[in-house]
Amino acid sequence: MKKNFVAAMAAGVLAALGMAVPCRAALAAGSKAPDFTAKASRAGKAFTFSLKAALKEGPVVLYFYPSAFTGGCDLEAHTFAAEKSGFEKAGATVVGVSADDINRLDAFSADPNYCAGQFPVASDADGKIAASYGLAMSPPKAGAADVRGVKIAHGFIPRTTFVIASDGQVVSVLSSNADHLTPDAHVKKSLAIVQKLKAGQSKGARAVAN
Repeated sequence: MKKNFVAAMAAGVLAALGMAVPCRAALAAGSKAPDFTAKASRAGKAFTFSLKAALKEGPVVLYFYPSAFTGGCDLEAHTFAAEKSGFEKAGATVVGVSADDINRLDAFSADPNYCAGQFPVASDADGKIAASYGLAMSPPKAGAADVRGVKIAHGFIPRTTFVIASDGQVVSVLSSNADHLTPDAHVKKSLAIVQKLKAGQSKGARAVAN
């Protein structure tokens, strides 16, 4: 207990000094994906996203990203939007999660240069959803602003993608921190994974039919 207390105190000091706190381990492949509901936006319209409901339709690509309207996140959202048909053919739902508030996400989800109304983005303002997936949100950065010059007042969730099978099991975890993946690589790799899931289901169906 003493060691835990000292570690917590050290982390608090580092955070207060604006230094990085070591990341916790993300939820591993093979784990059950924690269920959640969250305020979300698609094409500028707010609604409540439910992971449980989405999984009834097929696999879910759940990707966490630091902030809307920032370079890497903009590229990632644009690439997911551009590859929408591929995810649809694989029967997969894509949802992005960040600590952005719903007003920022309304604009981001509708912008033709980014999400373009092709998939929902959800708000995890307090970082609880991220924490349930083993991701620690960093403190807000003083003076941080987005590509529009608008201040970013929230913390940042590390860029991490979870591919979740329709039974709720995490089948793959992609991390920019651990795997050194570029934002668009998250899209390409997660698409390849859900395509393999789809192919595996088709083979299974044919085997049963035969």
